[in-house]
Amino acid sequence: MSTLQTLRFFATPEHDCSYLPKERARTLFVDPQAEVDAEIYAQLTDMGFRRSGSHIYRPHCLDCNACISVRIPAFEFKMSKSQKRIWNKNRDLQVETIAPKMTTEIYELYDRYIRERHSDGDMHPPSPAQFSGFLVESNQDTLFHLIRDAESTLVAVAVSDKLQQGSSAVYTFYNPDEEGRSIGTYAVLWQLMQLKEHRGGHLYLGYWVKQCRKMSYKARFYPLERLEQGVWVRVGDDERKESL
Repeated sequence: MSTLQTLRFFATPEHDCSYLPKERARTLFVDPQAEVDAEIYAQLTDMGFRRSGSHIYRPHCLDCNACISVRIPAFEFKMSKSQKRIWNKNRDLQVETIAPKMTTEIYELYDRYIRERHSDGDMHPPSPAQFSGFLVESNQDTLFHLIRDAESTLVAVAVSDKLQQGSSAVYTFYNPDEEGRSIGTYAVLWQLMQLKEHRGGHLYLGYWVKQCRKMSYKARFYPLERLEQGVWVRVGDDERKESL
């Protein structure tokens, strides 16, 4: 079994940035052959690493620090007025938590979401192999939270990793016709409420890029903490409002 001290890391050549147009990026990957247990994964998460499939990575750009790792302390979190409205609007939804798997129902929802909402992104075009490699294949304690309406129709899936210090929100996809529900925000709220009721800790939201409008929703959660030179610090209200 690897330790944090024995892990090897590999940096990619420069490639197009996924968040900022016309920018170039580099990524630092944990050796994919390393055995990363729950303790090491928790430590890596606190160092700003994320997971995609079995790959653990973080940005490693030489001249840019736009990607900010953020997390929410569950016990301190308080819903804003707009978040309370979203929560109440979705009281008809039911959530079932299962182990990661690809079913026809789940994949068809993912396929539609990527094609309609992210046709210009790295995950387009979707395929069963890509879905499995991205969300099903995991060496961690990963969960699929199936979100259904009153008719038992699957409207969203929130994927998360259970951590020693909370939970990591890996990815959420949903029915584009349900945009009015603000499902993405609801999924974050639901995961926070689960932590608040059962385990506590932090919900890790990955990277917050202030210049990327698709990530502005992360600044709506309070309190929000950011990773700064290896230390988690509270994001100030002025900084949060700048990206809204």
